Amino acid sequence: MNTMTLWHISGWGFAALACAALLVGFSKTAVSGANTVSLAVFAAVLPARASTGVLLPVLIAGDVLAVLTYRRHAHWPTLWRLFPAVAAGVVVGTLFLVWADDTVVRISIGAILLLMAGVTMWRRRTADRGGGEPGPDAVTTRSGRLKARSYGVLGGFTTMVANAGGPVMSLYLLSAGFRKLGFLGTSAFFFLVVNVSKVPFSAGLGLIDGRSLLLDAALVVFVVPGALIGKWAVHRINQRLFERLVIAATVVGGVQLLLR
Repeated sequence: MNTMTLWHISGWGFAALACAALLVGFSKTAVSGANTVSLAVFAAVLPARASTGVLLPVLIAGDVLAVLTYRRHAHWPTLWRLFPAVAAGVVVGTLFLVWADDTVVRISIGAILLLMAGVTMWRRRTADRGGGEPGPDAVTTRSGRLKARSYGVLGGFTTMVANAGGPVMSLYLLSAGFRKLGFLGTSAFFFLVVNVSKVPFSAGLGLIDGRSLLLDAALVVFVVPGALIGKWAVHRINQRLFERLVIAATVVGGVQLLLR
């Protein structure tokens, strides 16, 4: 793969990638799903397929910082129910990448994100009229298990083909009734495990190599201040605003993918 290095990127291009890396750190510790904007920036500055390989280690760095920050708030029953379905989604996504070109991938992911955002908003309005969401323990019901598997497959698929699994899983955790810290703790462990497991697949597809990792080494520096800003901001965002920001970030990311 003709990956790009530091010397092939203009100063403005590197600045854009640095801002996107900072936003990754912020999204991991504050508003999960906001890194769909980073996805679009990486794809605009770098070749579309190469951008997914460069972005993955940056996301893993953000995941590590998020786990260190919110490790006590993870809901492990939810995670164990999601992982098998996500693994299936990653395999399907790998096969899809072998077949699909950039345009098909972009349109597919954008459509899925907008659909999931619409379903989540509809579910939340229904829940408000019926007394609220059932909470994370609802994953033990039959409908809860089915929903977890459905979102898990979609999350695995979207994270493999475009590193866009964040919005899908964010919408699942919102629909399951997670509060802010439980949401962030559960998603932190989820994406650390999933993104690390994607590395062999991405390397096998030629999306990660020594040159892309050199660029990552320069960009990871900007993830840390973004995570610190997110940690500071999350305690100043109330629950309803937090949920609206997550859904808004998902919609923006979906529209970006469809219009790019």
